[in-house]
Amino acid sequence: MYRPDHASHTATTAHADDRVQFLVVGDESSLSELEAELALLPLCARGRVFVEVGDASQVVALATPMRMTVTWLARSRRNGRPGTGERCAPGEAGTRAVRAWCDEMLCDGPGETRAIVTGGYSLTTDVREHLIHAVGMSPAAVSTPAIR
Repeated sequence: MYRPDHASHTATTAHADDRVQFLVVGDESSLSELEAELALLPLCARGRVFVEVGDASQVVALATPMRMTVTWLARSRRNGRPGTGERCAPGEAGTRAVRAWCDEMLCDGPGETRAIVTGGYSLTTDVREHLIHAVGMSPAAVSTPAIR
């Protein structure tokens, strides 16, 4: 269908997009919970899913809305704290990915972003703390269904 209001749009046209975007984070301990949370999202949901696992053998197919991008973070392929030579600790890869995503995608503030954070204690508490205290998201916009 032709929409005259779109005829004047160019690559430099600002687009007002008031839809909610989702950030979904989990780890290998919460895959079933993560799948349940993803199933509850609207089919038109958009955003990012980060899943931290021990190694690539734990990667499974996840059913997500079409506009959600899934990134698997295998700790066995990542280093720990920079300059230490340590292995990546549980929760570390997921937290780093969330921080980087926030720096890129939420540079103007959280806007209409909702977060669902599942997994181990370190991951859920570090991510929740970053989203609320560093990014400025409302605690009501950050769901942590079960902190272990």
